[in-house]
Amino acid sequence: MSIAENAEPTPIAAPSRRNIIAIASGKGGVGKTWFSITLAHALAQAGRRTLLFDGDLGLANVDVQLGIMPRGEIANVVAGAAKLAEIVTPFDGGAGKNGFDIIAGRSGSEGLASLPPAKIVTLRNELASFGQGYDWVVVDLGAGIERTVRLMTAQARACLVLTSDEPTAITDAYAYIKVTALERLADQIQIVVNMVSTVEEGQRTYATLLRACREFLKIEPPLAGIIRRDDQVKESIRKQVPLVKRNPNADAARDVEAIARRLDKDLRNR
Repeated sequence: MSIAENAEPTPIAAPSRRNIIAIASGKGGVGKTWFSITLAHALAQAGRRTLLFDGDLGLANVDVQLGIMPRGEIANVVAGAAKLAEIVTPFDGGAGKNGFDIIAGRSGSEGLASLPPAKIVTLRNELASFGQGYDWVVVDLGAGIERTVRLMTAQARACLVLTSDEPTAITDAYAYIKVTALERLADQIQIVVNMVSTVEEGQRTYATLLRACREFLKIEPPLAGIIRRDDQVKESIRKQVPLVKRNPNADAARDVEAIARRLDKDLRNR
C-alpha cells in the first residue's frame, strides 16, 4: 500500500540500528545543502556506504548542486508510483565504490512541503528501514523549525546544526536547537560553524551559541567542527562538482573531512 493511500503511518519494525544523521539550520543561506553533499562524499571516501536523502521537501536542490538527472524523486514514492529503492541514483560510482547514493526531491514542490504529518512519518519510517543497507544516511533537512522539518528530524542518531557567524544565523540556530532539545527529536545535537575566516572566529561563534544553550536550555551541544570560508566552494557549486572531488586539498574540503572522521568514530563507538 502506498504512502498516499494511508491515513495513518504504516507500521514498520524498528530499525536494528539508528544510522541517520540529520543536517539542519535555523535559516537558509548558511551552506546546509553544500555541507550535506560534502559530508556524504567525505563519509563515502572514508569507506562508508552512504545514502544522501534530500529531505528539504519543498525546496530540494541536491540534484541541482550536483548537476545530475535523478532516476526518480520522493514525490513518486509519496504518490505510490515507486519505492525508495527504485529512485536511488548513484553518484561517482555509488555507495560502496567511493561514491554515494542519492534520493532526490523536487524543487518548489508545494505539495511535498505541505504533506500531512502521517505521510511524513510514514516516509521517514520507510527511509529508516531502507537505510539499513547503508552505514550512514545523511538527511538534508529544510531550513527552519516547521513541523515537516521536526518530523523528519525525529529519531535521528545525530543532528548537526549548521550556523555561520551572522547574528541572525546564530539566533535561528538556537531556535532550532531549542525545539529539537525540548521535543527530544534526535539522540544528540552537535554544532557546525560554517563560512568563517579563521578557526578562532568559529570558536567565538560556537562559544556564543553555547552560552545561550547553557543559560536557557541547560544543555551543552558539542562542537562538531569549524569550516573555513573558501572561494573553492562557490566555484565547485558553479561547476556542479563536489569540492571533495574537484579540490580535495581545499581548506573547506579538509575541514569537512575532519568532521566526517570524528563523527563516524564518535557515533560508531557509542
